[in-house]
Amino acid sequence: MSSLHRCLPWLILLLVLRGGGGGGPAVAAAGKVPAIIVFGDSSVDTGNNNFIPTIARSNFWPYGLDFADGHPTGRFSNGRLATDFISEAFGLPASIPAYLDTTLTIDDLAAGVSFASASTGLDNATAGILSVITMAEQLDYFKEYKLRLKLAKGDARGEEIIREALYIWSIGTNDFIENYYNLPERRMQYTAAEYEAYLLGLAESSIRAVHALGGRKMDFTGLTPMGCLPAERMGNRGDPGQCNEEYNAVARSFNAKLQQAVVPKLNKELPGLHLVYADTYDVLDAVVRKPSDYGFENADRGCCGTGMFEAGYFCSLSTSLLCTNPDKYVFFDAIHPTERMYNMLADKVMNTTLHVFL
Repeated sequence: MSSLHRCLPWLILLLVLRGGGGGGPAVAAAGKVPAIIVFGDSSVDTGNNNFIPTIARSNFWPYGLDFADGHPTGRFSNGRLATDFISEAFGLPASIPAYLDTTLTIDDLAAGVSFASASTGLDNATAGILSVITMAEQLDYFKEYKLRLKLAKGDARGEEIIREALYIWSIGTNDFIENYYNLPERRMQYTAAEYEAYLLGLAESSIRAVHALGGRKMDFTGLTPMGCLPAERMGNRGDPGQCNEEYNAVARSFNAKLQQAVVPKLNKELPGLHLVYADTYDVLDAVVRKPSDYGFENADRGCCGTGMFEAGYFCSLSTSLLCTNPDKYVFFDAIHPTERMYNMLADKVMNTTLHVFL
């Protein structure tokens, strides 16, 4: 891994994905799911990092240029995230609010909320790199949210919302590309396979914690082909400019164990749990390999700056190089998808997994 790759991405903050644009999953019958509750990283952070002291932020232009009136919200994309489109598909609000947004009341959060934090991971050490919200802290916020919900709506309705809500996790990429492959500590402690097992154990613990608090309908989204992120292509010393296939192999291995071991195990052991695995690897991989088949013109660079390494604040410093049409790009910055790509990911998840909750 190049020294530039080691320093820039986390001096400029990299993270997971996000995307969407125009259209979206067909709106489902309202009422089957009263709320969408989200845990994770920058792929699903709708603005929580705006309210904590970290550089892992995107609440400035050009982020959000296609969001409503062009207002940057803290989403790492030009518009909405996949979870926003999923919320809309369930007949809920078209955008999911951030829990730490101090302008919102519990009534504003009752139909959906994100506890996610850009640059975090399942591993607390990952969150510590840029001082963001750990998974344990996200779960603590969820406990607080449940108490606030019951106070505002009454015990019975509060418990019903918690029980019938759909819980979505999107997390794990940063544990590998920010932490394991970018810093020495975890590599000295674990082989890649051992670290993968460690992360899957942490994922299982998080699911158990939400189940203990009343959650029953859950989706855990698998890792995308993280070796094909523009920043990872740039840092691919073995094959410059090409996808890092070692990273992609790790993502596939993680996903296989999540789907074949963790999900069936927890569905068997936890009463009333309905946990599904959502695959996003295949659809993003297919788009990256043959972007023109899906109406994209560029899949190896982001829309922002040179598209090779810019993310976060570096995008705001490179606006003169901003692309003219983000819909032609798979990625908005060097790590995160465009709204149009996020929309495609949401379609995939709704059509293959989440329709079971309608």
